[in-house]
Amino acid sequence: MHYENITRAKFIKRPNRFIAEVEVDGRRETVHVKNTGRCKELLLPGCEVWLTAPGTEGRKTKYDLVAVRKTTGVLFNIDSQAPNKIVKEWLLTQDFDLVRPEFTYGDSRIDFYMERGNEKFLMEVKGCTLEIDGIGYFPDAPTERGVKHIRELIKAKQYGYHAILTFVIQMDGVSEVRANVSTHPEFGEALEDAKKAGVEILFLKCHVEPDTVTVETK
Repeated sequence: MHYENITRAKFIKRPNRFIAEVEVDGRRETVHVKNTGRCKELLLPGCEVWLTAPGTEGRKTKYDLVAVRKTTGVLFNIDSQAPNKIVKEWLLTQDFDLVRPEFTYGDSRIDFYMERGNEKFLMEVKGCTLEIDGIGYFPDAPTERGVKHIRELIKAKQYGYHAILTFVIQMDGVSEVRANVSTHPEFGEALEDAKKAGVEILFLKCHVEPDTVTVETK
């Protein structure tokens, strides 16, 4: 996944979950944060961040904040729309006969429906931006929607689908994602139930640059 334009900035503060104050080329700018999660261990005063300028008509902010360099030096992509774009690009290389985004199943809209011959697949995608001691954790804020989607995958597995829960790891150096039970215990319970039911848990490791996120193939 590639951003058409990218601008380096310095993070100042985050007044609410939708916007941040940054310094760009010596001037203060209000930008949109493309992640409603907490990101409190990432967005620290003075840290290096990266912005894109979509150029959409009528926007209140010129820039979107999409990446941040943690105090450890590791670059994180925090764009909540990136994981589905990354997965779609990746799925199109995986020899499926059909890849359909935004598929309605039960009471939920599942991220991807795929077909390969007579086999049918459902995949839900989660982006991981929380890392502690080299391990990824999800979620970084409670997600009832995430629990609901896992329950739908469990049902789908019972009805003969290949059900997959995919975690896109939006940073280098992490290969595993665990449930952040201290933040949302119910998500942890749902994840354990999914594993017992035979839902496949897939970790997509990524290499992150300011303007690209690439799935590691090895």
